[in-house]
Amino acid sequence: MTSSAPAVSVWGKACLALRRELGEADFGSWLAQAALREGPDGAPVLVTPTGVARDWIRRNAWRRISELWAQNDPDGRRLDLKSRMEFETAGGAPASSHAQVIETAEPVSSDVPQVSPPTAGPAARPARNSGLQERFNFDTFVPGPANEFAHAVAKRVASWADGHFNPVVFHGPYGFGKTHLLNAMAWEAMRNAPDKKVIYLTAERFLSTFVRAVMDRQTAAFKEELRAADLLLIDDVHFIGGKQSSQEELFHTLTALMEDGRRVVFSADRPPAALTEVDARLRSHLSAGLVCGLEPADRALRLGILERKLDTLGRQAGFAASARPEVLQFLADRFTDSVRELEGALNTLLARAGEEIRTVSLDEAQNILRPHLRGAEKRVTVDDIQKAVAEHYSLRQADLLSERRNRAIARPRQAAMWLAKQLTTRSLPDIGRRFGGRDHTTVIHAVRRIEELKKDDPVLTRDLETLTRKLRG
Repeated sequence: MTSSAPAVSVWGKACLALRRELGEADFGSWLAQAALREGPDGAPVLVTPTGVARDWIRRNAWRRISELWAQNDPDGRRLDLKSRMEFETAGGAPASSHAQVIETAEPVSSDVPQVSPPTAGPAARPARNSGLQERFNFDTFVPGPANEFAHAVAKRVASWADGHFNPVVFHGPYGFGKTHLLNAMAWEAMRNAPDKKVIYLTAERFLSTFVRAVMDRQTAAFKEELRAADLLLIDDVHFIGGKQSSQEELFHTLTALMEDGRRVVFSADRPPAALTEVDARLRSHLSAGLVCGLEPADRALRLGILERKLDTLGRQAGFAASARPEVLQFLADRFTDSVRELEGALNTLLARAGEEIRTVSLDEAQNILRPHLRGAEKRVTVDDIQKAVAEHYSLRQADLLSERRNRAIARPRQAAMWLAKQLTTRSLPDIGRRFGGRDHTTVIHAVRRIEELKKDDPVLTRDLETLTRKLRG
């Protein structure tokens, strides 16, 4: 590039717009890890850490990136897109490695600048391709009953406290906060002990870097780099299942670090014992440490996450963001399986409404989000709901349709009406008709009554969440 600072400035302006338009989840997952580099011919190149990231950007964002680049670059330079392997194969200079995060298979030279750990929250960031994301820190992690044990363990490991378990394995399905915790631990550990070496990488990065090291005959440097870590964090370890040579290397790395008293943390989508595609020796070592499960976020935690996220997004956009309680409650009740989906729904709502989000009604929010409400999800009918509720409360479906008003039947009937309002597109009059020909005002009363009871009745809240997950399959 003829002038690197202006090019970086152009990319920075593009990123500001892309972050708003794509949302934090997609921007953080795909674009935050891309780096602006100078190609062999001096032209700017956006370099992604993997081919998967390059393909996602090309499909979902490249046209908009090109528009933003053209709008902001007075020199009219053409921006290219390559994966790191493509870039280096074409003659681009390899990315600089650094002490905290493994970047290439080459050893770290003594004259490479060290990455400064964050001082008040992660103010400093490592090289762009590191995989660590500033937004994933303990300040932005919302603890609750579903994750409080995992949160406490993560804080303890990051404080370098004595008496630690080794290794520590966090497990839970996609979107439960595992990556957030591992990133937060890396930032906090670097802040607490700047002299110690912290390495964070995804299992995919471990695999690709190991394969490259083998091809380049740099396996000794690869091993030396990893085994010098004081704290090694590997995200999504299940990814290496079935890849025998990589599993073998990870097993020996884990063994060497544990023998030296170094700390090792993994995350996986299942408990270690259930990782049947992983080598038995490695699986045994993972099971022998401290295994922390992250459970689905309960309603109170989901609401807390929404409030924190809304405040953060508003501050980034330059205004005080707020939303009506019934809108946040709708999001918390509708997106129960994944925190990322929950945040994605809020991103969509804010992108459409902007500063006016505070005035958006429940009906307007539902209309905005309807195209995004999990189109591939199993279609739930009122009949499905009635059968599930009747089975859950040991009743007959006919009881829910009857005129009987004793509490043992009336409360499940109200719960079923509430679920029908949340999980189907039926109108209130239609829902009433399907519950024994009742008026729509009866449905409104039932929905409001359940909303009131949920605030102080944890048993009812758990029942509704259990039924929701069961109905959605």
